[in-house]
Amino acid sequence: MRVNEEDVEAFDSFEDPRVFLQLRPEYQLHSYNRSETCQPLSVSEGELILHKVTVYQDNLQPQTIVDYFCKLSSLPAEQHPVLLSSASFALLCQLSVKNIQLFDAPDLISILKAFVSLRIPHSHSMLDVFETKFCHKVWEMSLDQLLLVADLWRCLGRRVPRFLKIFFSYLNLHWKDLSLSQLIHLIYIIGESRQVPQDLMQKLESLILKYIDLINVEEFGTICLGFFKSSSGLSEFVMRKIGDLACADMHDLSSYALVNILKMFRFTHVDHVNFMKQFGQIAPQRIPSLGVQGVMHLTLACSALHILDEGIMNAVAASLPPRVAYCRSKDVAKILWSFGTLNYKPPNTEEFYSSLINEIHRKMPEFNRYPEHLLTCLLGLAFSEYFPADLIDFALSPEFVKLAQEKSKFEVTKELYTLDGTVGIECPDYRGSRLSSHLQQEGLEMVWNLARKDMDSKPEFLEALFLLETMLGGPQYIKHHMILPHTRSSDLEVQLDVNMKPLPFNREATSVEDETKLRLKHVGVSLTDDLMNQLLKGKSRGHFQGETVSDTGRQPMKSEEKLAIPVADPLCNVAHRLGAMEMADLCPPACMQAPQVKLAIQLTNKNQYCYGSRNLLGLHNMKRRQLNQLGYRVVELSHWEWLPLLKRTRFEKLAFLHEKVFTSAL
Repeated sequence: MRVNEEDVEAFDSFEDPRVFLQLRPEYQLHSYNRSETCQPLSVSEGELILHKVTVYQDNLQPQTIVDYFCKLSSLPAEQHPVLLSSASFALLCQLSVKNIQLFDAPDLISILKAFVSLRIPHSHSMLDVFETKFCHKVWEMSLDQLLLVADLWRCLGRRVPRFLKIFFSYLNLHWKDLSLSQLIHLIYIIGESRQVPQDLMQKLESLILKYIDLINVEEFGTICLGFFKSSSGLSEFVMRKIGDLACADMHDLSSYALVNILKMFRFTHVDHVNFMKQFGQIAPQRIPSLGVQGVMHLTLACSALHILDEGIMNAVAASLPPRVAYCRSKDVAKILWSFGTLNYKPPNTEEFYSSLINEIHRKMPEFNRYPEHLLTCLLGLAFSEYFPADLIDFALSPEFVKLAQEKSKFEVTKELYTLDGTVGIECPDYRGSRLSSHLQQEGLEMVWNLARKDMDSKPEFLEALFLLETMLGGPQYIKHHMILPHTRSSDLEVQLDVNMKPLPFNREATSVEDETKLRLKHVGVSLTDDLMNQLLKGKSRGHFQGETVSDTGRQPMKSEEKLAIPVADPLCNVAHRLGAMEMADLCPPACMQAPQVKLAIQLTNKNQYCYGSRNLLGLHNMKRRQLNQLGYRVVELSHWEWLPLLKRTRFEKLAFLHEKVFTSAL
């Protein structure tokens, strides 16, 4: 059956999130229902009321004013614009403000209902007076009344931060009194207002657990959307419970609720495997009848959770080209990013990418308003090896860079830096705009500080670095740095000569002070074949031939003993420095032989791969591609190999590293 595209894309951002209000009769006690109006009013009756307002304006009682608002709100919808533009109605509004101190809470609510029915503009000046009055009434009202007032403000489309702040203070004392319907309606209001104290959300989470077995599976969609929109997290326990309950009824779950639950799994980074499996079974059938915004959100959820389900991705790729015109700039950006991040190319790759790239061109005015979306598009394309030169030239132009830095809500320097560095390696024929040297330096410092802190805090990395230094002969044979800084992660570089022996290329490892103390002429070491072999290969086959004359007067150690010295022992560092200085004197920079092999050693973790697989994610795959283009051989110390080894003996770890380094070199 052919799905009508316009029906699929007809998303009502106001009505669709309110569908849950039809699930229980209790919701009617504290929510606005357009069908509940006063007795229909004819045009002539309306004109009579307006005439009375003009004639009796100084003598109208507060209750009469309320009654007039209620009746006028029942005029036929086509008469509302006429009413709002009339001088008599403006006078009635002025009278309501003048008498506002005389209205009780039910009166104020009735007038606010009339405002909603008549679609009073949310910017109308009198609404500020009404918000102030409701602020004063908060502590006199019931929970049902407060929720109804908040709902009416939402229906008016007016933000009321002062009212909500006091309402939330009230709730901090009365949250335990919330019924199930009140709780879910409150979470909806919180999500739509995007404002809430986090301590209140924690209390509401405990109520969710209290009611969890009574909550309708559709209502879980409302809960997830409210927490998601207010940037509030749910605990892993609650998310797994929601996932379990959704799994039991997924075939009957609406696509709207399903997407909202997925949003929250993305936000909380909870990997509910069974939920994602069942979702993968029904998603391909749902996607053609899902609007592109929903398609974007489910694709982005898969990407954020690093879950590659080819059935889902193929269905997304097949459904998008015919309706790509319905995409916003954000949708194009997030979809390209998701496919690039998961490093997946669907069967209709050319059609899929060409349609989205063409849509980028068509939506350039929108990308100028949201410049971060264009950078997201181009990075997602770069992960997938697509480099539209004209778009890259525009994105790296000084004008767009300035626009992006001024307009974007996010820091974009890293994105610009990654794009610029990628173009420099993968597009040798590119002659368009490039980042200024100042911005390149700024990006470099930003990513290096993050990468260094990340790696230096990981004991598994520090142990690998120390053991590699030990195996190779010292810190001068290995360098921890970012070979490709724009890819945002660091590497351990090793260089080997034509005989596959390590070269002491890292002169930064030896300070000037150490160099002065340890010059070869002062230490008196005999340059035997064994010593040279040890320095070049990074391991010893015998003992030092001769003695080291040092301030300590210690006898030289066997190299096997040296390997067993803890990292804190200064003798170990002296031995490493000694090797460094011998090689420095033998091979000064001017005559050091060029490396035959350059290794980029990477200690990977599970977050660099698709979930449950050994398929690299887009950024990390792109980095390896670029390292290969620059002549590096990548040596992977994978987490599934290295982490179990940390519990094994030092000898086993060294043997593993030796095998990795020298087998890779060959």
